[in-house]
Amino acid sequence: MIDNILTVFNNLRIQDIFDILIIWIMTSVVLIWFKERASRFVFIGIGLLGVIYLTARFFQLYLTTVVLQGFFAILLFVLVVIFQEDLRRFFEQLAMWGRLRQKFFDKQPVHQAAETIAQAVSNLVRKRIGALIVIKGEDPLDRHLNGGALLNGALSQPLLESIFDPHSAGHDGAVVIEGNRVPQFGCHLPLSINAGRFGPLGLRHTAALGLSERCDALCVVVSEERGTISLAKGEHIRELVNAAALRVELESFYAQKAPKRETRPVVHWLRENSREKIIALLLSCILWVAFGYQKESVRRDFTVPVEYLNVSPDWVIEKPKITDVEIMLMGPPQAFQLLNPDSLKVSVDLSQVREGRHEIALSKDMVKKPSSLTVVGINPARLGMTASRLVEASLPVQVVTQGRPPDGQSVQKISVSPPDVTVLILGKLNQNGVRIRTEPIDLGKLTSSKILEVRLILPSHVQFAGGKPPVVTVTIKLTKSNRPDSRPLP
Repeated sequence: MIDNILTVFNNLRIQDIFDILIIWIMTSVVLIWFKERASRFVFIGIGLLGVIYLTARFFQLYLTTVVLQGFFAILLFVLVVIFQEDLRRFFEQLAMWGRLRQKFFDKQPVHQAAETIAQAVSNLVRKRIGALIVIKGEDPLDRHLNGGALLNGALSQPLLESIFDPHSAGHDGAVVIEGNRVPQFGCHLPLSINAGRFGPLGLRHTAALGLSERCDALCVVVSEERGTISLAKGEHIRELVNAAALRVELESFYAQKAPKRETRPVVHWLRENSREKIIALLLSCILWVAFGYQKESVRRDFTVPVEYLNVSPDWVIEKPKITDVEIMLMGPPQAFQLLNPDSLKVSVDLSQVREGRHEIALSKDMVKKPSSLTVVGINPARLGMTASRLVEASLPVQVVTQGRPPDGQSVQKISVSPPDVTVLILGKLNQNGVRIRTEPIDLGKLTSSKILEVRLILPSHVQFAGGKPPVVTVTIKLTKSNRPDSRPLP
């Protein structure tokens, strides 16, 4: 057992450490997030099934492994259904991570907003007027609110009391407070489906609890029947003693949303939610041992292309020119699972090539591959090729025609401009044997004299100087003829 553990540590690479750290951070975020969620028990149940699955794999329990693999195949859809609201909120906060705190938290003192809300609630309780106040946190509220009227007024005690006046049109809805502003009132909130665990609740209390289950907003409820103050936050709702207790809660809420800007040591960060971080670290190590530990190496063969680099424009590689070779790679199975075979290639540098026949030995350094894989063989091990220098030559252009001119027409003259073009040809070739021809011109389609721009057709191992084909025009003059069998000029 100890020998196996030592073997694992001896084979630990820097990539594996980063792999474990990334999974640890991700798992820590998930565990801390679900720590206060009502659906955390479902998450714990799924985690227990994962532990059973890993245990079954370790002890090679075939039937249990197959059954759980089928379950985990549809687990993604199960998670989307069960944690739909939690996942939506999680990704909303993830998208807002790192965003600067909203400016109104810095502009308005903590006690001022808390005092205004607490005093207004105290007067509403004394008058037995029902109220529902939503204090926005960092999560967006738009998708949770229905109806309501825009206000965008400054937060004040008279404004809050007038909104919940029984004669006001929006007194039955909720008022939203964002910093020192009241953006809207008369809003309808989503109702909680878990209200039964807190006893009989009224409609306002159920709506406040429903919103607290979906975002980090703080909801204050005033009961017109009992004259009590309730506070809903983080999927819980509880009754407060008086307005003074509400003020303490509000000051704490605002203080959490606008913390003092100070740097905290890494040790202090590790101490926060330390139990969840330790569990996440253990899970990350177990997952790495189960899925990421590179226990053995396998060998696989690939046919990859050969790319020739740094070939000068005045040089050409003649046949036989090998375009593909076979390479043998060895490494852990996990590395092959992440490998894209199209990224493999052998690069041959021809910057120092000279004219004549060459034998180039292929080395492991020429193979472009992931660092986790090792080249154990290349077939063929050597490339044979012939390099030849290209020289400039001025060659005449030969016009190629086909067909006959229309009846009553004959070809009077065919001329080409320019008559000669500059090309690059192999120095060992005889220039007299090289022909530069135009693409075939169909004389049967001509009805009158024409000037045509034509494309040139080059023989093999001949290139245009500068790499760009010149503009060549052919002038064909037709004349009337009484001979029905007029033929084109050669």
